[in-house]
Amino acid sequence: MNTTMRRNRRKYNEYTPKAGPKKTSDLMPRFLDKLDTTGGAALVRLWRAWDDIMGEMAPMARPLGHRGTKIILAAGDPIIMQEAQYLAPMLLQKINAFLGEEVFDKVVFELLNGRVPLDEDIRPEAPKPPRKLKRPKNLGRLKDELDPNSPVGRCYRAYRRMFDDSE
Repeated sequence: MNTTMRRNRRKYNEYTPKAGPKKTSDLMPRFLDKLDTTGGAALVRLWRAWDDIMGEMAPMARPLGHRGTKIILAAGDPIIMQEAQYLAPMLLQKINAFLGEEVFDKVVFELLNGRVPLDEDIRPEAPKPPRKLKRPKNLGRLKDELDPNSPVGRCYRAYRRMFDDSE
């Protein structure tokens, strides 16, 4: 056996120190990056950091989404949309700089028209507490006169039940 083979031969009876256990927090980003093949995580970071990235322009151009290499931004009114067209190259440069690569090559502006931009938090509003109904002085005396199986009779019974549960 020549000397090169002897040097490269592994010695199984000798102790070789191994690296200690790894932190899960160090391993998770690499693992999750492998799962995110479409770049969605980077876009979520972009939407969340929109105000910081755009500065004064943020309220005028809100992110709505993307189609391929086009980013769709919303404007509140047509005048702002027209003015923002001139700033599209600057917006693209800031967006791609934040993402670290050229992801988008065109900006498309649309009117907001009641849509919710992606950088806003969508929180369900709390339901309003039920209104406490005040019992009328004269609730009505048609209970025995209406057919209980007719739509009007069922509606009248439901109306009475709103004020007293004695039925």
